[in-house]
Amino acid sequence: MAPPSKYTPEFRAEAVQIALRSSKTIFETARELELNPETLRAWVKKHQKQHEPPADAELTVSERARSKELERRIREVEMENAFPRKCAACFAKDPQ
Repeated sequence: MAPPSKYTPEFRAEAVQIALRSSKTIFETARELELNPETLRAWVKKHQKQHEPPADAELTVSERARSKELERRIREVEMENAFPRKCAACFAKDPQ
């Protein structure tokens, strides 16, 4: 049986939140919290596994709306990019 942890669940949760919100690496954050970097990395991985939606989960309404907007914008940019190519092809055929 493993010995009891010297870190409370509250400390672990706070350390994970600091690591996720910080622009620093896990190594730097662990050093500041006086933790082994691999310990903090394991806590972060466990947290992400428990709290992130599965890959096949449905999108939220706002995510669906954002996706549709991005798809529309992609079509628009593709049309804008196609126009100069079509013009160049027309001028290449027409020897003036």
